[in-house]
Amino acid sequence: MYTQSVAASAAISALIIDDEQLARDELKYLLDTTGSVDVLAEGSNGVEAVELIREYQPDVVFLDVQMPGLDGFAVLKKLIEHHDPLPQIIFATAFDQYAVRAFDVNAIDYLLKPFDKNRVMQALERARTRLQEIAQAEGERTGGVSTGELKVDALLRLIEQHQSPRPQSAKIVLQAHSRLLLADQKDICFAAIDDGVITVVTPTQEGQSKCRTLEELLELLDPNMFWRAHRSYVVNINHIKEVVPWFKSSYQLRMADRKQTEIPVSRAQTRRLRELFKL
Repeated sequence: MYTQSVAASAAISALIIDDEQLARDELKYLLDTTGSVDVLAEGSNGVEAVELIREYQPDVVFLDVQMPGLDGFAVLKKLIEHHDPLPQIIFATAFDQYAVRAFDVNAIDYLLKPFDKNRVMQALERARTRLQEIAQAEGERTGGVSTGELKVDALLRLIEQHQSPRPQSAKIVLQAHSRLLLADQKDICFAAIDDGVITVVTPTQEGQSKCRTLEELLELLDPNMFWRAHRSYVVNINHIKEVVPWFKSSYQLRMADRKQTEIPVSRAQTRRLRELFKL
């Protein structure tokens, strides 16, 4: 871990690693608006990530999970196995099947794409607090292992857990008035969250999930079938009836439910949409 003193007002040095230029630009813009983050460099794959981390030794790395070659987990594992000093890691992911709740430990944090400014600020504040704690601990330490190094075994276990997908339930429980309905995953068209309430829609029925977040719902769903097209929507790719071109190279999805609901595709997910349907 890096031991430089990090004052509350000091600039945090950072790297951005993501294979999507649009995502890098969006995140850099949000970081620049803080006035307290110095983005030292950007990389587009895991190999570059390892090289840049070793070269710059930043305070924080915003690291994409899914990249060609070395993914975000492999980058972290490579650094740990080679005993490289670890910066604060903030994973970025558009794919919620990575069980992002498990990132919520003292050593790593996460952001979901598309990026939310408030969530970015929260992750930064958390990283700043950890850097201050580590600097203080290093200043008081006279020998032994640093606070950060104690987390290595836990990090490796987390990585291995993420590389072993959790089994998904075949059916999802939905509440419709006083009834509890069981919906087959393959029949679900989409799920939407509004004011903290998740509505799940099939071609013949509609109900509310007891999950509190879309992340929690996605942990129950098959990642090969379900895709988070937008911050507020999860869609079953097998129930997309039509891809509708929209303004400024954006798209909407017309679903195969009774209302033929149109769902927006976020900017950060446009590339994924093109990959899915070879657009």
